[in-house]
Parts: sequence; structure tokens; C-alpha cells
Amino acid sequence: MKNLFLIITFLCFILFPNLILVGQNVQNIKPPIDEKTGLITYKKVIQEEGTKQDFFNRAIGWINTYYKNPVDVTKTRDPETGIIKGLHRFKIKNTDENGFQTDAGVIQYIFTLEFKEGRYRYILTEFIMRQASKVPVEKWLNKDDPQYNPTWDEYLIQVDSFAKSWIESLKKGMMPKAEATDEEW
Repeated sequence: MKNLFLIITFLCFILFPNLILVGQNVQNIKPPIDEKTGLITYKKVIQEEGTKQDFFNRAIGWINTYYKNPVDVTKTRDPETGIIKGLHRFKIKNTDENGFQTDAGVIQYIFTLEFKEGRYRYILTEFIMRQASKVPVEKWLNKDDPQYNPTWDEYLIQVDSFAKSWIESLKKGMMPKAEATDEEW
């Protein structure tokens, strides 16, 4: 009987992985807020080996593999100043009590990549839900809002998860590539 319970539990997690999100303590979701702008902002300087031009080239390579339409996403690509700016969107989902997902909307965000000798900086900010009017996702942080909806917590989890995944992918893409030796050519 104990084994049957374990098997059923295991199958539930495989078949309905989003049930974990439903039960997750949303009080722990505290996205980083920029003190000056009041906006959710993921920002960090990464120390890495390379020149401004190396970082710029690596970033363009990463952008070309990460985004389906990289030219449309990037609004600024300036190797002289070492700045790349982009605007992109991703979908968020509603998950019901049975673990079924439906589209909840589209989140738009702005990213900036800046490069200097031996370091680069990323900034992800201005997360907005695209609707008839634009709704800043910071609104979802206010549990006292008369329009508060518990699904906002799940949306915040999805935004946070997207941002962290984006950052990890960027860091991998920005690492120096191993140079081929004469033996490997």
C-alpha cells in the first residue's frame, strides 16, 4: 500500500508538475525592486575575462541563439559604446487546481547589456502585462489593491522564473569559448 502511494505521488509530479507552483508559498516571492524607479529590476555586474568587443560579440552570438527573431528583438546594437538594448515578450499561464494551463497574457520587458574591459552588466526591467492598456507587473505586489487576484502571485513566480532562466542562459553565453588548437582544427 505504501508503495502504491509513492507511485501515485510520483506520477502526479510527472503528469502535473505545475501543482508545485500552486502550493508554493508566494510570500517568499520578492523580486528585486530598484530603489530609484520602484520597478522590478534584475541587474548585476559580472566579472569575466574579455574585452568590450569580446563581450559584444559573445552577446550577439547568445542573442542570435536565444531569440527566434534576434534582429527584431534588439533595438540598439552599438559596439562603440558597448551597449545592446532589446524589447521582448513572453507568455504567462493560468494553472487550475487540476494542473491544466491556459494562456493568461503576455509580459513585455526591456533588457540592456553593457560591456567594459573585464566585466559586463545586464539589466532586465519594465515588465508590463500587455492588455488593452499596459499594466506594470509591480501592481501584482500590492495585496491591498481592491482588484487583487491570487493568480497574480503565480504570475510573479513565472516572471521571476523567466528572469532567472534568462540570466543563467546569458551567463553561459558570455563565457569565453575555448580556442581550438592546431591539433583540433
